Amino acid sequence: MTVPPPLSALGPYFATLAGDPPPGFRPLRELSAPDGPLAARITEVARLLGTDETRVAASTAHLGLAARLWSVALGAAVTTGRLPDLDAARFALPPEGPFDLWLPDPLGPEATPAALHALVTDRHLHPLADAVRALTPLAPGLLAGNAASALVGAARQLATVPTLRTPATALARALLASPALAPTGTPAPPPAPLAFRRTSCCLYYRTPSGGLCGDCVFTRAPKSRR
Repeated sequence: MTVPPPLSALGPYFATLAGDPPPGFRPLRELSAPDGPLAARITEVARLLGTDETRVAASTAHLGLAARLWSVALGAAVTTGRLPDLDAARFALPPEGPFDLWLPDPLGPEATPAALHALVTDRHLHPLADAVRALTPLAPGLLAGNAASALVGAARQLATVPTLRTPATALARALLASPALAPTGTPAPPPAPLAFRRTSCCLYYRTPSGGLCGDCVFTRAPKSRR
């Protein structure tokens, strides 16, 4: 039997902390709170991207946060068959890069597609999208597209491990077919490797050094109206 590598070997988006909660870590639900750190995060992302368009920075920040949540949840699902307890998780948000995440033991219930959707999309990504939209006007479809793109990115990274390829791809395809994510784009049909074409754009092309992402709805960057 081939044992898959620790999830942290796949990159910082998959890494988590265990043991006692580190000092200064906050409940994960506060990420979407009105007085939480989201506004400061968006401001810092804008500085790093060199953009004065708040909605561009907000979309980029949201995409990164969604990728962190999907990476941890999907990674736990395909390696253990269980859900991580994100509801009791705690986090710390550095100025850049993926946020630090502490998870309690033991793991949660069985990781069915429906349970994974309820945990990540319903209980965490929907409140996060609402919090982002309270700070800057972004279309709900754009943020849903970010969530789908983040899911596919996490699944594709997991698929680089041969023993995880089949379960990660199957779970991602099931989630992309859900009512919340199905309108966001079109996955490549099996047996082709998992790929995805969005029906929206994350706006990264509007940054000074930006271009189109591989799953963007556009094939050529629109001309700026600014």
